[in-house]
Amino acid sequence: MQDLPTQQAAMSPLAVELLPQAQALAAQSKRPLMEILEELSGLAPDAFVQALGQLMHYPILNALELHAMQPVFDLLGFNEAVTQQAILMQAETGCLHLVIANPFDEGLQTRLQSRVRLPVQWCLAHRHDIATCLQFHEAQMRALDQVHTGEGVASEEDVPVEELSLKSISEDSSPVVRFVRSTLYDALKAGASDIHLESTIHGLRVKYRIDGVLNEVGGLNGVMQAEQAISRIKVMSELDIAERRIPQDGRCKVHALGREIDLRVSIMPSVVGEDAVLRVLDRKALSEAQGISLEVLGFAPALLSQIRAQAEAPYGMLLVTGPTGSGKTTTLYGMISEINQGQDKIVTIEDPVEYQLPGVLQIPVNEKKGLTFARGLRSILRHDPDKIMVGEIRDGETAQIAVQSALTGHLVLTTVHANNVFDVIGRFTNMGVDAYSFVSAVNVILAQRLVRVICPFCKVDDQPDAELLQKSGLSASTVKTYAFKKGQGCGQCHGTGYKGRKGIAELLLFDDRMRELIVSRAPISQIKALAAESGTRSMREAGLALVQSGETTLQEINRVTSLS
Repeated sequence: MQDLPTQQAAMSPLAVELLPQAQALAAQSKRPLMEILEELSGLAPDAFVQALGQLMHYPILNALELHAMQPVFDLLGFNEAVTQQAILMQAETGCLHLVIANPFDEGLQTRLQSRVRLPVQWCLAHRHDIATCLQFHEAQMRALDQVHTGEGVASEEDVPVEELSLKSISEDSSPVVRFVRSTLYDALKAGASDIHLESTIHGLRVKYRIDGVLNEVGGLNGVMQAEQAISRIKVMSELDIAERRIPQDGRCKVHALGREIDLRVSIMPSVVGEDAVLRVLDRKALSEAQGISLEVLGFAPALLSQIRAQAEAPYGMLLVTGPTGSGKTTTLYGMISEINQGQDKIVTIEDPVEYQLPGVLQIPVNEKKGLTFARGLRSILRHDPDKIMVGEIRDGETAQIAVQSALTGHLVLTTVHANNVFDVIGRFTNMGVDAYSFVSAVNVILAQRLVRVICPFCKVDDQPDAELLQKSGLSASTVKTYAFKKGQGCGQCHGTGYKGRKGIAELLLFDDRMRELIVSRAPISQIKALAAESGTRSMREAGLALVQSGETTLQEINRVTSLS
C-alpha cells in the first residue's frame, strides 16, 4: 500500500482557513463536510475538486476517467463503496486506484487500507462523480443478475439462490441460520449426495449420505432451535412454514464452491416434529471432475463393451434399473455423451435435469404446469427425434408411449425402479403393457448398484472369519484364490475404510429365445437359466469378483446385493 498523500497546504484557490469553519458547520448541521466546504469555497464542482486535490496533493479523476476504468468489487464491495463514498477502480494498465471524495477522513483511509491490502494509487473525485459511477455499475450488475438467474426466460422457473461461503457464514448473526448454512456448506465440501435433518425429542440430528451410506455428523440441541432450522430450510425452498401436518416438496439453489448447486427438498412430518431431506444435484461437478462417460462408474471392460454396443442400436429400448442413487442417470448420460456425434436429434425429458449435455435438447418435467413424462414424451415424438431419453417410467401411460416409440424406429433410453433385471418384466406387466409389445421393443435391461471401494491409503490384508463366509454363501475352499483386503480407516477416508464407489451390474440381452419364454409366461427359473446360459452374470457374481481382486469387502457386497 502506497503512503497517503501528505496533508499540507500549498498554493491553491481553496483557502486552508475554510476547513475549521466547514468542520464546525458540519458538526452543527449534521451535513457532509465536503458539501459545506464546497459551498464556502464558492467554486464550481470541477474547480473545487481541482483545488482540493492541489491543496491535499491528490491526483484528480473526473467522470470520464472514472467511466473508462473497471470497478473491483471483489476487494471493496459495492455496498461498502456506497456507504464510504469510495470506489476501487482498475485502469487498463492494471494499476489500482482507490478513489475517495473526502481526503480529511483519516479513519476512512485507515479502514480502506486494512480492507484492500494491495498497492494502490490514492485519487480524489467529486462525490457526485463517485455516486454516478456507482449507480451506473449497480444498473449493470442488476442487468447481469437477471441474465444469470434466467429472469424472463421460459425454460427455467425462478428459484431462490442462497450464498454459501465461510465469509457469509461467519458474518451471519443468527445462530440457526449459521447452523443451516454451515451444515449445507460442510455437506457440499464432503461430497454428500443427500443431507438429512432428523427431529428428535432433544433437538435435531444431522446426517450426510456419502458414497451411499448415511453418516451422522452432528446435531442441534433444543426443540425450538430444531423447529427454527427446519423453518429456515422451508424459507429457502419457498415452502409454507406454517404447515407442519403434511409433506411438502420444493427446491432451492445455493452458490458454493464457485458454482450454483440445486437442492431438491423434501419435508416430512413425524411424531416429534418434522424431518428434512435435501438431495444435492450438482450439475457441473461430474463433468468438471471426470467428464460424463461410461467409464465414470467403473464397469468391468467386458460389460462396458456390451453396454456400448447396445447404446449404438438404431432403435429399440434400453432399460436401466436400480434404487435411488445407484448411478442410473449417470449411465444414461454416459451413453448419450458417447453416441452424440451431431448426426442425430437427441431429446431428453427429466425430473429434474441433473447434468447439462451439449448438443442435446433437455426438457425438465413441470407437473405444476401440466408437463408430465407422458405429455412431454408425446410432444417429443412430434419433434423429429432419433434418440429419446425418458428420465423415469413411473406409470402405465408413460410406459405405453415409450414402448410404442421404441417400436416405431426410435432408440429409447430410460430407467425404471426394480430390484433386478427379471423384476422389470413384472413391473411392465403390472403397468398394463402387453407382453408381446414389451419384448419386441426391449433390446436389453441393465440392473446396477454402486459399491464402495477400499481406501487405497489404508488398505491392508484381511481374512474374514467362518461366520462371515457362511453368511456370504461362501466356503473356505471357494475363496482360496481371493485376495481379501480391508481399510483400516484414515484421514483420507474419514475413518470409514472406503473411498469412492464403483459400479456392478447384470445385463439381460433379449434374443428370440428370451422373447419366446417371456411371451409364453414361462417360470422365472427358466428365464434365469436361459440368461445364465447366454452369459448373463448376476450382480452378486460381479460384486464377488471385486472382493476377489481386493477392491471391496464382503461386508459391502452383502450390503448392496442378496444371495438369491
